[in-house]
Amino acid sequence: MKFGPVPPARIAGAILAHSLTVNGQKLRKGIRLTEQHARLLSDAGLKQVIVAQLDPEDLHEDAAAQQLAAALAPDLRGLRLTAPFTGRVNILARGPGLALLDEARLIAANEVHPMITVATVPPHQQMAARGMVATVKIISYGVPRADLERACHLAHRAIRFAPPQLRTASLLITQIPGGAGEKGLPAIEARLNALNIALTEVITVPHQEQPLSAALAGVSSDLTLILTGSATSDPLDVAPQAVRLAGGRVERFGMPVDPGNLLFLADISGRPVIGLPGCARSPALNGADWVLGRVACALPVTGRDIARMGVGGLLKEIPTRPMPRQGHKPAPAQAPDRKDTSIEVPG
Repeated sequence: MKFGPVPPARIAGAILAHSLTVNGQKLRKGIRLTEQHARLLSDAGLKQVIVAQLDPEDLHEDAAAQQLAAALAPDLRGLRLTAPFTGRVNILARGPGLALLDEARLIAANEVHPMITVATVPPHQQMAARGMVATVKIISYGVPRADLERACHLAHRAIRFAPPQLRTASLLITQIPGGAGEKGLPAIEARLNALNIALTEVITVPHQEQPLSAALAGVSSDLTLILTGSATSDPLDVAPQAVRLAGGRVERFGMPVDPGNLLFLADISGRPVIGLPGCARSPALNGADWVLGRVACALPVTGRDIARMGVGGLLKEIPTRPMPRQGHKPAPAQAPDRKDTSIEVPG
């Protein structure tokens, strides 16, 4: 591709590089210039016009973007492609689900030619309807056809989509004296609704192994969530033991994502069980969201998968956290002159 200034007499068939306004007429960058444009610009006294001229072996930006997007996502179940415009095609989610990305293929495609680019969300990002999973952008007005074909080959099927497969969920809440009770229920239900999962029942039981085990054995939903009144702090604590008593298996206790450390993943008779960390009571993103999304979309989640979530994890402070990670107390929510009515327990 040739790029630079040329006399108006030679612009027919070229692409206008920068927008111009001539005699009140706006010529937008990226348009194909014609003989009529040449006369208009010449009559206006312009001596040179900056244009892009494609060589026979070049492909126009829109055609290149469309071809690459089609190669990236040939399976459009859950995805759709926008029409090409100014060298861009967006890959959008049709509904909720997770973005499945082949990072090695995407990197390889981006290494072919600096004018051929693919930008995506992080792998396993939870998407809503019309969310942008990726954007293909051809930076220049055209690229060599051979490079585009190579990028398409390397990027083939690098972007897929996993819609939710589970439809119903049960939430089991354990109670302790003075505990949180059903606090956080709206946040948990909103998470499920975002994945098209209906919360069909909420069961409250004492924070003891036997009552929780009996409740687990009676659940028939696709997914079971457990929210304990007291934080689960050991693989042999009440909730994991209750899962085992109900005939289940604990795949992983604890995750290297903060907030979200105290999650556990289990199953009973092949149905997934997630022991939620206390931070799930908040609508803020936490490690439980990453596990819930994969489970909801029927993607494999092993202990090794959870272990790998630590690198590039959330690692954020929560203003209301009782014990901040940085060793200082959060600012009080109440006014400074308000009387402190808390009770100190002797110990």
